[in-house]
Amino acid sequence: MNYRRAYEIAFVGLKPGVHEFEYKVDDTFFEHYGPQDFENCHAEVKVKLEKTTSLILLKFDISGTVDVQCDRCANTITKELWDEFDVVVKMVEEPEQMNEQEEDPDIFYIGYQESHLHLADWIYEFVNLSIPTQRFCGENAEDTSKCNPEVLQKLDQMKARTMNNGASNVWKDLDKLKGFEENELN
Repeated sequence: MNYRRAYEIAFVGLKPGVHEFEYKVDDTFFEHYGPQDFENCHAEVKVKLEKTTSLILLKFDISGTVDVQCDRCANTITKELWDEFDVVVKMVEEPEQMNEQEEDPDIFYIGYQESHLHLADWIYEFVNLSIPTQRFCGENAEDTSKCNPEVLQKLDQMKARTMNNGASNVWKDLDKLKGFEENELN
């Protein structure tokens, strides 16, 4: 099956009302979009489509898991995906012009002659937006970090070295600039 066809809905044949669709998304889905900063994606995307005579309401429900790297120690950690997104699709005469002018990202325009909704780009965007922005290993029952202790030790050493060596030099240069500005103003 063609990649695009797997993630499209032929809405013309649907009766007005609510219709539900489900998609399983894994790493092969994202190959089309290039390298990602995650792997081992197992997402379930439920789409509720409500069709009326002049518009289509889409509700995306994202759930599942994805493996990402910890921001602190680079360990691979599994994060839960969970989010909901709404999109309003309106039918108009000139959809390209309307989409360029529209400031609300949750409103999308299609032409009256359209017969299919292509969901792949929305699914890509919404799965990516469902991944937590802060990615840390967390803490165990003793309130200590689950991060790689060797990496944490190296980070502490680098921090101490920076504080001892270069931190004061940076501020000295800024103080010189501050003194220069004060002399110019006087």
